[in-house]
Amino acid sequence: MTHTSIRPHTLRIEPTRGWVALRLGEVVAYRELLYFLVWRDLKVRYKQTILGVAWAVLQPLLTMLVFALFFGRLARVPSDGVPYPLFAYTALVPWTFFATGLTLASNSLVGSANLITKVYFPRLTIPLATVLAGLVDFALAFPVLFGLMWWNGVAPTAQVVWLPVFIALAFATALGVGLWLSALNVEFRDVRHVVPFLTQLWMFATPIAYPSSLLPEKWRTLYALNPMVGVVEGFRWALLGTATRPGPMIVVSGAAALALLIGGAFFFRRMERTFADVV
Repeated sequence: MTHTSIRPHTLRIEPTRGWVALRLGEVVAYRELLYFLVWRDLKVRYKQTILGVAWAVLQPLLTMLVFALFFGRLARVPSDGVPYPLFAYTALVPWTFFATGLTLASNSLVGSANLITKVYFPRLTIPLATVLAGLVDFALAFPVLFGLMWWNGVAPTAQVVWLPVFIALAFATALGVGLWLSALNVEFRDVRHVVPFLTQLWMFATPIAYPSSLLPEKWRTLYALNPMVGVVEGFRWALLGTATRPGPMIVVSGAAALALLIGGAFFFRRMERTFADVV
């Protein structure tokens, strides 16, 4: 009888140098870990809360009520012929998903320091899981939008088939910005103080409380360099049939979101080699 010797498999992990490949195949290989990270983020977010997942609906709903009072009733901001509460809430649903994903992703690496310093796994799964968890909040808040449409006698238009495109654009923007900020936050902890200000400034640079139709036509394409412009106006056009067709805007917003995502992914991979030492 012959005995076959079995050599143990050795995996050597070394720090990368310079600009490296994204190695997205690793994320696919660790998809079970990604699932558990999403589940962990959801449990941590609503653990020991009185209202639990109801906050996913209350946050955009309460913001809509404030906007409807101050911008709709007092300031008389136009709403493209749509009842102002519905006009605002349609924008706040994708915006809340984006803002929550950006904010939580920016601090995700620092919050997972114990995991990063102990085991190896593709670090990209951490901010990715945070943004994916936000889709659950989006799914909870979205049916309320249809309820408001029914209440105001507004039926979805045929353009609703484009809605997945605008959701994907919001996801790409949130993940792209989250990758940049999460990697920077490991090196510079000032980032966590900048993020709330950045989010607030970005909100007013996005046509949530006002329509982009207030801008002259020649400036709208430049305005769409903010990817959330294409998302918000796309949601209103697809669901409410507003006159502001996002044609050129969605092209510019899509290109900007893609640039943010690809650039953020490569920057994240470049900085990844120092995460375990610095975090």
